[in-house]
Parts: sequence; C-alpha cells; structure tokens
Amino acid sequence: MTFHSALRDREPLVGTWVALSDPAIAELSAHLEFDAVMIDGEHSTNSIETITEMARAIDAADVDTDPGAIVRLSENDPTEIKRVLDAGVDGVMAPMIDTPEDARALVEATRYPPEGVRGVGYGRGTEYGEAFPEYVERANDELVAIAQIETEAGLENVAEIAAVDGLDGLFVGPADLSAALGIFGETAGDEFLEAVDRVLEAGHAADKPVATLAFEEDEIQRWVDRGFDFVLAGVDIDYVKAGGRRAKAMFEDAMEKRDE
Repeated sequence: MTFHSALRDREPLVGTWVALSDPAIAELSAHLEFDAVMIDGEHSTNSIETITEMARAIDAADVDTDPGAIVRLSENDPTEIKRVLDAGVDGVMAPMIDTPEDARALVEATRYPPEGVRGVGYGRGTEYGEAFPEYVERANDELVAIAQIETEAGLENVAEIAAVDGLDGLFVGPADLSAALGIFGETAGDEFLEAVDRVLEAGHAADKPVATLAFEEDEIQRWVDRGFDFVLAGVDIDYVKAGGRRAKAMFEDAMEKRDE
C-alpha cells in the first residue's frame, strides 16, 4: 500500500522528522522503515536543493515500506509548493492554516488545472519531462496535502478546515499550538488536551487522519491512546543528542568503575 492511500485510509502510521540537512539522515530514516520521512523546510537550513537530495535519498532506499517523503513548508505559498512538488516528493504540510480558505489555497496549489493552480514544468517529479503525461495524470490523486493546526484561529475553524475537499489530513503542532494558547510546552495538561480532542474530533468527523509530533516514549503512548492516526516519533536532532549523551554517560560510568 502506498503512503497516500494508507494515510487516507487512516491506517496507523509512524514517521520521523528530519531537520538536519544531510541527505544521509533522510536515507537512513527510510532504511529504518518508517512509513514517512518529514523533511523540515520551515525551521531548518534546508533549501530546495537539499530537499531534492533528501527526496532522492529516500527514494533510493530499497525497503518494503516505500516511505513517503513529505515536506513541511516554510509557508503556505503556491510558488514554494510548486517548486517542492517538482522535486519529486509525495506531499507537503503547510504551517499556520487558520481558515478553510487557507486550506483550499493549499489544496489548489498542489493540483494541476482544472482542479488547481499548480504550474506544469520540468523537474525530478516528472523524471525531467520523460514521464510528463503519466505524472500529470496521477499527481492530483496521489500527492498529499496536510494542514497544520497551531493557532487559536486554526483551532476555532478546525471543523471547516477539515471539511475542505482534497485536504488529506490535519497536524497538531504541539509547540506552536501550546504557545498560542499561552501554555507553551504544557502538552499534558487539560487545556491542551481539550484542544487536541477538538482537532481529533473535527478530523475524524470528516474522515481525515490527524497527525502530531512526539518526542518521548510517554508522549508517543499518550498520542496513540488519544486517537492520533499518524505520529512522527522524534526528530533527528534529538536522536543525535540522546545518542551522544548516552555514549558519554556510558564512558563516564566505565571510568568510575575502573577507578573504584
């Protein structure tokens, strides 16, 4: 089953978040058989060139899961969306979707006319023009568009956003949404959980999957138990830090034992 069909069928999915700019990290993530690799194009130094190299690296991984390459955009901008999709990724996620109009603009930017406004051009997605007819025929049906709900306005309008035709899912941005609610980082408290439930109810009422990001084991368990369909289980930066701290602690422990 392809990523886009699994997502739309609300199959349980686990992904990882890649913010560091080395394509090897994206390739390694794909080899670990995550269902999706989220490439961060907002809070990172990633450019269209590094995003393209990451997409190429993910596609090169010979694994059964065929992980989806999704790009978190820097903004809901049709020009950026066009360039990212031309790089040959499987979809995009747009930040700060506050209204159904924002969501419709996102969907239209991912679709070729007459369903949308995406321009037709050469790029890796079309095999540099070699697969033009086939790609253009299937792209509107296969590319994924996900809306981030991370503001008070987005939360207020979430039911109308979820109902937008062609939108494939919602994403709860825990850091930004908790900050917008004035409770930054308090993602286990009642106020934040009430907001989460509102997004989950809106998404599932429209039969749309809802995703989020988790960092620790207890967070992963909390969001799975809460009803999320798609969890991004960690960020590459934190994986590196956690592994480094563990290795350093192991060395320090060994030195203490030697000196006893």
